[in-house]
Amino acid sequence: MFQIIGIVCVFAMVFGGFMLAGGHFDVILKALPFELMMIGGAAMGAFFIGNSGKTVGKTAGDLSKLFAGPKWKPQDYRDLLALLFALTKTMKTKGVIALEAHIEKPHESALFSKYPRIIKDHFAVDFICDTLRMMTMNLEDPHQVEDAMEKQLEKHHHEASGPAHALQNMADALPALGIVAAVLGIIKTMGAITQPPEYLGAMIGSALVGTFLGVFLAYGFVGPFATRMKEVYDEEAIFYKIIQSVLVAHLHGNAAQISVEIGRGNVPSAMQPTFLELEEALANVGSE
Repeated sequence: MFQIIGIVCVFAMVFGGFMLAGGHFDVILKALPFELMMIGGAAMGAFFIGNSGKTVGKTAGDLSKLFAGPKWKPQDYRDLLALLFALTKTMKTKGVIALEAHIEKPHESALFSKYPRIIKDHFAVDFICDTLRMMTMNLEDPHQVEDAMEKQLEKHHHEASGPAHALQNMADALPALGIVAAVLGIIKTMGAITQPPEYLGAMIGSALVGTFLGVFLAYGFVGPFATRMKEVYDEEAIFYKIIQSVLVAHLHGNAAQISVEIGRGNVPSAMQPTFLELEEALANVGSE
């Protein structure tokens, strides 16, 4: 919602101010298609050159995140804590053998299948299962486990946040591409130097539209889009950090309920369940 308001505000303030100052849109509108073709086309071409096909595809697929925000909602955090509670409690009370049935085939597990949104996230499921599998192999040093998990999280976050970096690079390039378009306009103008001043003035105005468009797109849209996308990726990464904090707390010998309470403290404030809400969620797990 705020992103839509922001887009409307950018257009209204920039072009509204231009109009109120006595500016005329005829030169801009006449030059806009050609300048947009040069600047936008060059920006897209550079985007394809500088990024892998995977990054290009992920960027296109993740554009909806600009408006929808992070995919994890408050219920997902409660579900994650409930799932981790069930797994750590099973490991502590029933032993490794009982746990293996869940982590070897999580998609067939009665515990995982209760939380369909989590089980659809391959990294979350693999992250949980791989870490618990390390624990079953007697890797019980909390610091070693935490270090191994941290490296996995860093790798995943680096790969997931590729589109944000790609968009920021495009934003950085747009002003320069605007100058390229403007220089081409000046070259065209110099070729008509014998024309009357009013004709040359219109041509110079058209050339300057390129500079304006490059800066306008970079700082008005693409740069803020990159910032917003990075913010979304950073918040989504917290979901996985909670897995790390709960499992490491479990390795330190804490009871399952204490471990998930430690994890609850890491949930973003806007998504964080209250202590009573978590108690109710864990009671439901215990009764099933």
